[in-house]
Amino acid sequence: MAQTFTATIENWTRRVIGAEEAVFKESAQELLEELNQQLESMIYETPESEGYKRTKFLQASLMASTSEMPRLSVDNPGASVVPDFGQIELVINNAELGETIYLGYTARYGAYVHYGTSKMPPRQWVALVAQRWREIVARVAARVKARFGL
Repeated sequence: MAQTFTATIENWTRRVIGAEEAVFKESAQELLEELNQQLESMIYETPESEGYKRTKFLQASLMASTSEMPRLSVDNPGASVVPDFGQIELVINNAELGETIYLGYTARYGAYVHYGTSKMPPRQWVALVAQRWREIVARVAARVKARFGL
């Protein structure tokens, strides 16, 4: 009987000390990177529409938690923001195996951008990246295997 994707990853990572934690944390970090790349290509690298000021607030509003999903609760300040993902990296690095890492945007208008409005088409960057989760884990697992000499 063929093993499931999860079982295959779990079998070898449990035999090698540190491998399971490396796959867990590096996969979360890669998910963060892909969210940012997808958002950049779908929103910030496209021509500006009339009346829309690019502040990068949506990108900068990405937060992480091990206790609950960050909420869409912060209004755009209207000024340019420089994204800093230090808080997210701390959450990922301090997460324990078995914990859930929640990544979510806090910009109140994030859902309008993702799902669209009557005046703006949807740009579902989160859904696109979430669909690649298994691919991300498999890619990270292959790198970790190589690093551990397996």
